Amino acid sequence: MNIEELRTYCLSKKAVTEGFPFGPETLVFKIADKIFLLTGLDSHPLTFNVKCDPELAIDLREQYPNSVIPGYHMNKKHWNTVIINGELNVSQIKDFIDHSYNMVLDSLSKKAREQLSM
Repeated sequence: MNIEELRTYCLSKKAVTEGFPFGPETLVFKIADKIFLLTGLDSHPLTFNVKCDPELAIDLREQYPNSVIPGYHMNKKHWNTVIINGELNVSQIKDFIDHSYNMVLDSLSKKAREQLSM
């Protein structure tokens, strides 16, 4: 997966917006103004941060120590940094993105979800 494929996948999800709130080198994807993924545009290999259930985050870090690490510049309990280095397949990467998106969506109030027409 490259940056364009990552961007296309994130934007295919309902009610997602993108922006650069931290400067021109960090692309951020949000749902209802809550971040579910961010990535550096200049990172080689491609890396991105996603929200993750704390217990699952630990399991993934143990299972994929070369590809999943505690979230860089994020709360290490709730965020993972995923490194696209060939160890993970596209389906696994999409699962990590989906999990993050769904965690943020589930954290929204009922009113916020209704405003998104979910």
